[in-house]
Amino acid sequence: MSQVSYQEITENGLWKNNPALVQLLGLCPLLAVSGSVVNALGLGIATLVVLVGSNLAVSLIRNAVTDAIKLPAFVMIIASFTTCAELLMQAFTYELYQILGIFIALIVTNCAILGRADAFASKNKPIPSMIDGFMMGLGFALVLMVVGAVRELLGNGTLFADMHLLLGEFGRNWTISISDNYPGFLVAVLPPGAFLVTGFLIALKNIIDSEAARRKKARQALAPEEKSSRRVRTTGNIT
Repeated sequence: MSQVSYQEITENGLWKNNPALVQLLGLCPLLAVSGSVVNALGLGIATLVVLVGSNLAVSLIRNAVTDAIKLPAFVMIIASFTTCAELLMQAFTYELYQILGIFIALIVTNCAILGRADAFASKNKPIPSMIDGFMMGLGFALVLMVVGAVRELLGNGTLFADMHLLLGEFGRNWTISISDNYPGFLVAVLPPGAFLVTGFLIALKNIIDSEAARRKKARQALAPEEKSSRRVRTTGNIT
């Protein structure tokens, strides 16, 4: 097995292979509950916890399960950690749990989690697998938060509203309002708004990647070619 690069794991999770913007996995909860920052953050944290836990467990049993039963075993592991996340939300953030509803339980069916378990955790040691799960979960959560922030800002004219549902009294006064008379942009809080914002984010990432590739190619074209040293050989007879 080749040496695992933690820098590569980080870059893949946050940017190059982001589950939401590149793999386009887990879009159902991303589009459904990203109407506000608090909803997006709640689901993002729950998904991150399940990703880290399931990747660790899958890595620990990677040599003990055969190919015939590994997928059912992975699903059972993911379901167990999802149930733990669900129970924790019921205990500490019950109102937010009621708002998110079925989408917490549907973390089990998130292809990004099963995909990382099969593609990475089942082939690598526990520490790299945990880091991979954390970075993939963090990348997914950040996209969720950006979509939630844009939709909340355009739709309601607020930002970080109702953060007390997740953070308790510490987040009760976090609300930022544009204006008391903001009319609201209805399409932003409806499902089409989620598709539009996500599409713009994907397009923006593609533009940034294209520009970075163009600049890299230009730098390579301007860089002086390395002159290879030549070995001088003496042939023939020296008299």
